[in-house]
Formats: sequence, structure tokens, C-alpha cells
Amino acid sequence: MNAPLKAVESSGALEATMAELGHGARQSARALALAPAAQKNRALAAMAKAIRGSRAGILAANADDVAEAKASGATAAFIDRLALDAKRVEAMAAGLDVIRKLKDPVGTVLASWRRPNGMRIAQVRVPLGVIGVIYESRPNVTADAGALCLKAGNAAILRGGSESFRTARAIHAALTAGLLEAGLPAAAISLVPSRDRAAVGMMLAGLNRTIDVIVPRGGKELIGRVQSEARVPVFAHLEGVCHVYVDGEARLPMAKSIVLNAKMRRTGVCGAAETLLVDRAAAPKMLKPLVAMLIDAGCEVRGDAAVQAADRRVKPASEADWSTEYLDAVITAGVVDGIDAAIDHIERYGSHHTDAIVTADKAAAEKFLREVDSAIVLHNASTQFADGGEFGFGAEIGIATGRLHARGPVGVEQLTSFNYRIRGNGQTRP
Repeated sequence: MNAPLKAVESSGALEATMAELGHGARQSARALALAPAAQKNRALAAMAKAIRGSRAGILAANADDVAEAKASGATAAFIDRLALDAKRVEAMAAGLDVIRKLKDPVGTVLASWRRPNGMRIAQVRVPLGVIGVIYESRPNVTADAGALCLKAGNAAILRGGSESFRTARAIHAALTAGLLEAGLPAAAISLVPSRDRAAVGMMLAGLNRTIDVIVPRGGKELIGRVQSEARVPVFAHLEGVCHVYVDGEARLPMAKSIVLNAKMRRTGVCGAAETLLVDRAAAPKMLKPLVAMLIDAGCEVRGDAAVQAADRRVKPASEADWSTEYLDAVITAGVVDGIDAAIDHIERYGSHHTDAIVTADKAAAEKFLREVDSAIVLHNASTQFADGGEFGFGAEIGIATGRLHARGPVGVEQLTSFNYRIRGNGQTRP
């Protein structure tokens, strides 16, 4: 059974609660690995219905979280990540509907072959087991992460940010209702019922070997702690220091549209552009209108000498600015000597998350796509497409920037592993 969602005060009570969560998740993982797709889909449908039916309660809980965050001096960008409205609640429910309609990855045969001795070997997708998800501020991750883990046959232990504690509890209650309606164990999706940061440490230690993998989603401080303390595998998600490079062969109308969307559509998402690079060959016609557009849209621009010369409103960029994830209406801008210099700049200052080139030159585009070592690389498209839903994955737990197992949006397929199933007729090895 899932531990009651009440405040856990003492360290002893927290340890007992976390041990219970781990035990329940491990037992549930065995049941989920064998659950038919139809049963998981019934749970997802019931979850979506429960979220829609609980909209008023979810919004009330969120209002309390937002009020507390504002009272503590949270930035506008932080509030944007935290706040829900009716449209965002519906988007959560709709996301569960999309995940439900995805093909169940469990049991998919990735490859099969017959050996000379007659044995037949198949490589088959299987769940990872128990996934610990540690995230900050965005309460919708509660629904996305829980649903994705369930679809892939995994149990989930969710630890949301203290800022969204009330909202996450309200959303989790709807998920639990959906699980029970479909006859699945409530512990299949558990929520840590405490704001105590010690719970994170317990998860990173593996909860007595009950957690198989950790997926962190949050800022640099959280990711740094996860990477230094984790004793279980981690799907790394570094900050999104994302770039848009405007090449000498770019067209100004397209460049303006992409740059504005990449920076200002939502400044608080990890795919928001944080640096604008302009080819020196394009600067005479591109730089001034691009910078003016951003500033007129309410974005602070910090630039090098060339960018400052283009508009007196530009502030000087510090060395630290080039590697900063602002998650706010701020961007660093600079002029570079062509595509090679742009690629070198991205390698030096970027986070291997998402980077884009705007150009009509196909050869330049292919060079950028091939040589920029990021999880997501785009040609003539906004960096804000760095999202599992936009990839057709239904949703995502996060964007993995590591190089092992999963890279880019972590959706249902990335939440599986595989095993080899061998069928023989009496073969022995000589």
C-alpha cells in the first residue's frame, strides 16, 4: 500500500515511509511488467477522467502553492513554471490520453535471428523496473512521469519539488484513483509525502536496492546533487543552454520568427534559447533587427561589442553569461566568424541539450546537424520543439543529455530495456 499522504516529520518516520514506498514499488513493478496493455490503458483513461473531475481541487491546491512561492520572492519565470490554470490542467489530462493511445512497447521484438545450430534468438523490450523521478516546480511532471512509467510497465516513485507539494498531491490522488479503478496496485505510482530533502538522498542511494534508475528533472543544483550522490543509474538531464545560430545564408523573416519563438514563447522551459549567435556575414542586415525585436518584446539582451554597437539598449555580456540558463526573458547574443566558430562556441559553452541553425544553405545545415554534439539539433525550426509531445512521444519525463541508453526526450520506449529470449530444441554447447 502507498504511504498516507501526510507530512512526515521525524527522520525515523521518513525512513520508514521511504522503505515502505520502495517495497511497495518493487512489488508493483512485478505486477506491471505482466499487466496487459488493455489494463494499463484503462488505468490511463481513468486517470485522465479523474484529473478532469478534480480540476477545482487541483487548481485550489496550486493557488496555495503559487501564493507561498510569491510570498517567498519567486521570480516571474519560476511562477510560470509552477502555475496551473484550467487550460494546463486539461493539457495534463489530454497528455494522458495521448500516452494511452501510444503503442505498448513492452514485448516488442526488436530483432530476431536463427543460429546455425537451430536456436532462435529474439531481442524483446522489457520494463526497467522501478523508476525514481526527482523533479522541481513543474507539477504537470507528476502526471507525465507517472503515466509514462505505467505505460512502459514500470513502477514509479515520484519526488516533486517542495514548491509544488500541494499540487502534486492533488494530481497524484487522481492518478491513484485511476490505478485502483483499473485493478492495478496503488503503489504502482507513489509520491513521496514529505518536503524533507533527506528523502532525495534516500532515493539516490537506491532505497535498499528497490530503485533501478533515477530520472532527475530540475535546475543545476538538483542535477549536480544527483550526479554526485546517485548509487543507481541516472538518465542525465543537464540545464538547457540552447543556442540559435543565424547563418549568413539565413532569410531575415524566418530568422526573426524562429528567434522570437525560441526565446519568448515560454522562457521557463529547458528548450528556450539562451544564446543567439549571428554570422558576421549576416550581421549588417540581421543583427540590428533581431536585437531590436527581442528588446521590444520585453527580452533583456546581453551582448558582445558588436551586439552592443547594434543597439544602445544592449547590456555587456560577462563570461559567465555565455553558459547561463536564464529560464527568463534574458538572452546572450554575439557575432561569430561563420559556422565553424558557431559550432566551436556551442561546444565550449553549451550543455549538449538543443541547438538550432537558421539558414537556406543546405550544406551548412547538414554540417551543423552532423557536427553539433547535442541531444537535439534543428535546422530552420525553433528550439522550443525540444519536447516529447512534439516528437510524437505523447509526453516526456525530461530531455536526457547523456550518451548512454536514452538521449533526447525520454518517452515510453526510452523507459524500457530488453532481454534475449532463446528457443531451442535440445541444443548443448560442445
